[in-house]
Amino acid sequence: MSPTPRSLPRRIVHLAGLLIVSWVALSVLVVFVLRFVPPWTSAMIMERRVAALVTGETGFTYRHHWVPWERVSPQVGLAMVAGEDQKFPYHHGFDVDAIQDAIDAADEGKRLRGASTISQQVAKNLFLWNGRSFVRKGAEAYFTVLIEALWPKQRILEVYMNIVELGDGIYGVGAASDTFFHTTPDRLGVPQAARLAAVLPNPRRFHVEAPSAYVQRRAAWISQQMSQLGGPAYLTRPAPVAGRVR
Repeated sequence: MSPTPRSLPRRIVHLAGLLIVSWVALSVLVVFVLRFVPPWTSAMIMERRVAALVTGETGFTYRHHWVPWERVSPQVGLAMVAGEDQKFPYHHGFDVDAIQDAIDAADEGKRLRGASTISQQVAKNLFLWNGRSFVRKGAEAYFTVLIEALWPKQRILEVYMNIVELGDGIYGVGAASDTFFHTTPDRLGVPQAARLAAVLPNPRRFHVEAPSAYVQRRAAWISQQMSQLGGPAYLTRPAPVAGRVR
């Protein structure tokens, strides 16, 4: 007597389970490999290049090249942490206080404020697409957990500095230091590093090469924060979480 064939719903559930397990296994493998291998591109870079091609954007120039951690001035990583995520050395991927502040501000009808950590930005820039859907935010949270579990903090910051957009079509500190300062990343000092961080997270509106009054004020604030945090040692020294000045 032949076995009773599975019902169609059971087969669908079984297939869905296999697909989910396979996707999780593949994503874990990719994140683990990227702990050691420099990513040659990112989802955001690819999305920007495709958009420029589809829309026929004239004058678009893409610049990006990987620079290893030891060839980047320590001031650059400190500036980005000071400007974007001062709790980066101590949190596990999510700044709970910043998220709560953003929720409270939204409840009060104030302008929606971002609360993404550097780890979340790496997850979004490296693997995901632009958008505000719950699916994308869920995927961002998933990849953030993977990155924090499989990468050391230094690697997260190294990847961030190499894939973040710092000008229209200019990705990473290598391309930015060459384009804006005509030098190599290891030669950047506090003023240059602070100016790079000051245009985040909107480098197409704000410009490193022609800083507005706002960018100059923000760069000065970031420079002050870098000093108050204690310099590049802040990125590696165990210490209580420093309060952020807004």
